[in-house]
Amino acid sequence: MNLPDPRGPISEQLLAALARPVHTLEPIDVSEPDDAIGDEDLQLALYCCYELHYRGLPGVGDEWEWEPSLLALRRELERYFDAALIELVGPVRAERVAPEQMDVALRAIEDADDAPSLSKHLERDGTVEQLLEFAVHRSAYQLKEADPHSWALPRISGPAKAALVEIQADEFGGGKPDRIHAKLWADAMDAFGLDSRYGAYLDRIPAITLATVNLMSMLGLHRSRRGAIIGHLAIFEMTSAVPNRRYANAVRRLGFDDPRATEFFDEHVEADAVHEAVAAVDLAGGLVRQEPPLCGDLLWGARALVAIDGRWATEMLDAWTEGRSSLRQPLSAAVA
Repeated sequence: MNLPDPRGPISEQLLAALARPVHTLEPIDVSEPDDAIGDEDLQLALYCCYELHYRGLPGVGDEWEWEPSLLALRRELERYFDAALIELVGPVRAERVAPEQMDVALRAIEDADDAPSLSKHLERDGTVEQLLEFAVHRSAYQLKEADPHSWALPRISGPAKAALVEIQADEFGGGKPDRIHAKLWADAMDAFGLDSRYGAYLDRIPAITLATVNLMSMLGLHRSRRGAIIGHLAIFEMTSAVPNRRYANAVRRLGFDDPRATEFFDEHVEADAVHEAVAAVDLAGGLVRQEPPLCGDLLWGARALVAIDGRWATEMLDAWTEGRSSLRQPLSAAVA
């Protein structure tokens, strides 16, 4: 695979630089966009910066990961992304919730979500084409599932750390490579007839989908955001089982009889029903008990996930209602 196609002047200059041996970046003008969350250029550039901390980019030297001039560019991109998130959900507040009430506080955030349900649509009315588009969107995260949240492990301790390890151990297959959740997602993509290679659809995935992943990467990479990444994971686990049951129903309704097509979703229905209590009580509650000042950050991370995922679902459903693809190029179109 090749580097992705640029989507504007920032990503064009960044990708041109990354194709060369590591060097000091020439200054790249990063002006504030009207909508940082939906800005294709900014989100792709930020995604590429973060990808250097995961599996890297095709043909890009590993030395770029910690190049100071690239980190300075990433910080500028993060500044605008963070400002847009604050505009979306408000700033971090000095909140205090008793550790034993964290599950109630997180449920209140979930209950306040008024975004349309993507899982209900796919379960009842979704087409094969829409299911495949959904799988492509989700591949941006699911093929690296659990990696961003694992950055929190060295940054917390005690009961919260033990709870995080318990959750992550399941995500990584409990020691069984064929049960790693990212592998189960790749298997599902194979069953759908899609390309399951890591990053295969990056050119088709729009800014809002990249933003859902960039949120996790930003929170996970910064020690100062450890409360927020825990809040993100906690509500992610608490709200996963029901949608995954619906997605499994959609896959079966649409006639995919390969067991690999539903195994990922079925696994999450079972695993996340267990993770729900661990995430809310032991992980979120345990962190707040140990570090009470992180309560506001934790709840902010949960709100940010709900809000940005709500926008993602809304944009996908709007595209389908209008009879167009939710991807930058339909799956039927060739990518140059």
